[in-house]
Amino acid sequence: MYLTARQSEIVELAKSQGRVLVDDLAAHFAITPQTIRMDLNSLCAGRVLVRFHGGALYPDGNENVEYEARRQIAAAEKIAIGQETAKIIPDHSSLFINIGTTTEAVGQALVNHNGLMVVTNNINVANHLRLFPSIEVAITGGVVRRSDGGIVGEAAVDFINQFRVDFAVIGASAIDTDGSLLDFDFREVKVAQAIIANARHVILVADSTKYERRAPVKIGRLTQVDTFVTDRITEPTIRQICEEGDVNIIEVAL
Repeated sequence: MYLTARQSEIVELAKSQGRVLVDDLAAHFAITPQTIRMDLNSLCAGRVLVRFHGGALYPDGNENVEYEARRQIAAAEKIAIGQETAKIIPDHSSLFINIGTTTEAVGQALVNHNGLMVVTNNINVANHLRLFPSIEVAITGGVVRRSDGGIVGEAAVDFINQFRVDFAVIGASAIDTDGSLLDFDFREVKVAQAIIANARHVILVADSTKYERRAPVKIGRLTQVDTFVTDRITEPTIRQICEEGDVNIIEVAL
């Protein structure tokens, strides 16, 4: 979904305030309420916001936001994170890539690499990278989640445990201020934990909106990560945990 400059600003307002109202937005942009309603209807149809009478809500941090909507949140930051992460991974290396819109951005940025072996439980990553003959793709078995194309379950964990790779690229649905990495699906967490355990160098990719969200299932801790690639760290405790745990921080410039 393409967002106009005004729609992007509406999303940012909704994000900061929790919700936006038609009349307030009309006054803010000095346009008619009808035009604002069209913008909100478009954003809600794309599942970026949730419509209610008279306005729209930003999806609650406790909800696992619909996957297509998540693609649009911090989209520019995810692209930049993906490109920076790709620079860390050399040609002729092996790596895991797990579920997530940011990990997908890494996959998009790897297409010019040579001699890669990519093991993934992300159908979207596999479907994209399979088109490039210089990249070998291995995909796990297991249960496919309809919501995002993620493959989860014991079969996926067993498959991952057969490998010992150079790099793991992992995401998280939320990052707590105590350094906990969190997700919504315990089955995906089991896969992520296996990925961390079977990689020589673990790269966490997450944009700064993840500090604002909450999720119930613990993947692990920041101190289990070797490199953290993000757009910016807004929580001082997160930076302190990384420094004390010898986690390399890469903040991308936009």
